[in-house]
Amino acid sequence: MTDEEYMSIAIEEAKRGAGWVAPNPMVGAVIVKDGQIIGKGYHTRYGDLHAEREAIAASCGDLHGSTIYVTLEPCCHYGKQPPCIDAITDAGISRVVFGSSDPNPLVNGKGVSILREKGITVVSGVLKNECDKINKAFFRHIQTGLPYVTLKYAMTMDGKIASHTGLSKWITGETARRHVHQERSASQAIMVGIGTVLSDDPLLTSRIEGGRNPIRIICDTNLRTPLDSNIVKTAKDVRTIIACSVSDESRYVSYTEKGCEVIFVEAEDGHIDLKKLMSVLGTRQINSILLEGGSQLNWAAVKAGIVNRVQAYIAPKILGGSDAKTPVGGIGMDDPENCLKLVNPEITRLGDDILIESEVE
Repeated sequence: MTDEEYMSIAIEEAKRGAGWVAPNPMVGAVIVKDGQIIGKGYHTRYGDLHAEREAIAASCGDLHGSTIYVTLEPCCHYGKQPPCIDAITDAGISRVVFGSSDPNPLVNGKGVSILREKGITVVSGVLKNECDKINKAFFRHIQTGLPYVTLKYAMTMDGKIASHTGLSKWITGETARRHVHQERSASQAIMVGIGTVLSDDPLLTSRIEGGRNPIRIICDTNLRTPLDSNIVKTAKDVRTIIACSVSDESRYVSYTEKGCEVIFVEAEDGHIDLKKLMSVLGTRQINSILLEGGSQLNWAAVKAGIVNRVQAYIAPKILGGSDAKTPVGGIGMDDPENCLKLVNPEITRLGDDILIESEVE
């Protein structure tokens, strides 16, 4: 097998930590000796062993003269775990192959230099694009302090997210809806507006076997979230943040007593300033957000420039109706030249529905 083939296995290992390791990156490792895989591992949860140490612990036999394939440059600093370069050198591994460089200034290039000084061969950039792709949220957060925001919606082929009566269950089929719950599990947080809470009373949880519930973020400018809503009633079980522009902290008490976190964010044009909210959430170590808002919040997010990726689940249905809502409302752009441009589209078939994913240019 080639370096690329072994790295592909390491990438699949890394993906197993999706959602569980944030705000850390997803990392997978594979150890090979004499053409045989003798150990595999991945970063399983935030604070637990890193992928390299997991793979070394799972290995069988003598590691001297082996090669370790790692999706991300091995760390060389103390965090919640000791440096992985120490584990690599102590194990007698003679060759290190990694995909992504770590933009963290505590790591970037430093570990590579130390490994080479110790006589270990280091090869970088193997399947770099593929390795980079799984950690876009980590890279954005470590470089900017901001979360990576994915705007997600389900619509009919004529671009409607609900009928003219407001009914939206269900636009897409069961396969697509299950995929959404997988995306929730893989995202550190999910965000909606107060309109969604009032109209749908959602739980915003990940209802799949073995999944994890994302942190729930409610954009509620005037603090109108009902105390008897599902969100509030389950706040002691699922971390819930309500972002508002109400400065009277005495109004927070009814929510905090039920387990909610209430944070103040200044308003702009009568609504929460989403740019400032992203900064606040970034300081709280939230690095990825799945935005499942209604058309007005979606427009506000597009207008504020906080969207990094778009997921459009499209059902082979026609709803029609000039009053039926579209995914992104608001006043809209004044000229096609000023539109939000999307690049690198990927298309996935989900039962009868399709998913189109693109990055913001």
